[in-house]
Amino acid sequence: MIYTKTRKPNALYELSESRSAYLMLAPFTLFFLIFTVLAVVSAMGLSLTNYNLIEKPVFSGWTNYVRTLIDDDILIIAVKNTLMFAIITGPASYILCLFFAWMINELPHSLKIIMTFVFYAPSISGSVYIIWTYIFSSDAYGLVNSLLMRTGLIMEPVLWLADTRYILPIVILVQLWSSLGTSFLAFIAGFQSIDKNLYESGAIDGIKNRFQELMYITLPAMGPQLMFAAVMQIGASFAAGDISVALAGNPSVDYAAHTVVTHISDYAIGRYEMGYACALSTLLFAVMLLTNSGVSKFLRRHTNL
Repeated sequence: MIYTKTRKPNALYELSESRSAYLMLAPFTLFFLIFTVLAVVSAMGLSLTNYNLIEKPVFSGWTNYVRTLIDDDILIIAVKNTLMFAIITGPASYILCLFFAWMINELPHSLKIIMTFVFYAPSISGSVYIIWTYIFSSDAYGLVNSLLMRTGLIMEPVLWLADTRYILPIVILVQLWSSLGTSFLAFIAGFQSIDKNLYESGAIDGIKNRFQELMYITLPAMGPQLMFAAVMQIGASFAAGDISVALAGNPSVDYAAHTVVTHISDYAIGRYEMGYACALSTLLFAVMLLTNSGVSKFLRRHTNL
């Protein structure tokens, strides 16, 4: 018997054989390198400088990072609010996306399409802030104030978006309502891609109800979708800021809804202290990476990844 030595394809051969795929990936790769990788690396570099967007950056070493620890009292408030956002909206939104996607997946096809649009629409609606501003308007014409005054529960309008007792809970509520976006669609796609034969095999092996199907078949088979949704939700919860600014302004009353992102925006756009803003951005990026790493390890341990 004659054995022939197979030649291992080199990088140029692989590139030639898959050139169509690489050409299709090229635009995204280029934009990713310029607007993500280069931006992150530039921010890390500028975080070590004094930079005001007008003059040339001046190297200052670790001064900006030391400043975050000893000379920024508002940052403590921003970190506390951001952690509350992340702890409440991250897991809650993730579970809600999964739950609603599971429920909608059980509906007939035509109704499934309609309900998917209904739940996804808030995440792409540009008027979401206008609606919630009207609902919690501080005058008697606001929806909540109007209903409470008509029922006699209050005698005068409540300043919902100017009272520190209500600002953060309202912003968290709106964040949850508008978070049924990309993760929700990923879960819908994940449910529809599962091989139906797995459920038949599970029934033979002793699975008796839909909850057991979800825990022992559906979720383990949806590893990629669960991972993708986790990354998206972590990013959204730590980067919360737009809703806070739209509803409560920047800064909000007594910094009640101030987050790390709005703090960064305040220094970068309002005060032109870009070096310090980049240091804050770098620290937030590091926290998000560590959180993503921990969640990824957990999902790899409990799903088919």
